[in-house]
Amino acid sequence: MSIRRLDHPLAEHLVTILRRADTPPERFRAVAAELSRLLAWEATRDLRTAAVKINGPLEVTEGRQLDEPIAVVPVLRAGLGLLEPIVQMFPNVTVGYIGLERDDRTAVARSYYCKLPNLSGRFTLVVDPMLATGGSASQAITFVKGAGAGRVRMLCVVAAPQGIERLGKDHPDVEIVTAACDRDLDARCYILPGLGDFGDRLYGTE
Repeated sequence: MSIRRLDHPLAEHLVTILRRADTPPERFRAVAAELSRLLAWEATRDLRTAAVKINGPLEVTEGRQLDEPIAVVPVLRAGLGLLEPIVQMFPNVTVGYIGLERDDRTAVARSYYCKLPNLSGRFTLVVDPMLATGGSASQAITFVKGAGAGRVRMLCVVAAPQGIERLGKDHPDVEIVTAACDRDLDARCYILPGLGDFGDRLYGTE
């Protein structure tokens, strides 16, 4: 298992806005979308391409086009905040959904919804903004592998050491792409310093 952190001043700037307690939901959503594009850009930099001849304005020339089917699977509900920018970048993407709800008392995730297409051979992005204990992410990755996913990448905004370690044990073949690596978890398994509950802040339900 490897982890790739976005190394870009804009990513640091955007994460800082998300961390601010006074960032309103509409601004939070817009910034999350911008960050999603950067994460998807980084996560797909090794997509397979194929040579293609095209008719240019002045002559026939050769270019390259994507040659690897892509799927994106957000973990509900927070993952929805990162979905649309990825769909805009890759219009032919296949989309699946996994619903996992965390018990606030035990911090254990319960699956309540799973709708996945056939992911056979697809480069699959599992999207969950907060990688805390890693339990939800590990379950989601198990689901997409069960649906036949080819290469799998985990996209998150913030990752805690415990989540990184958990995925390293459960899914050593899956690379994590994140915007920030944070310090620790608190007693409720919230990431520190983190940015609070991503879903609540995204939808204004705090």
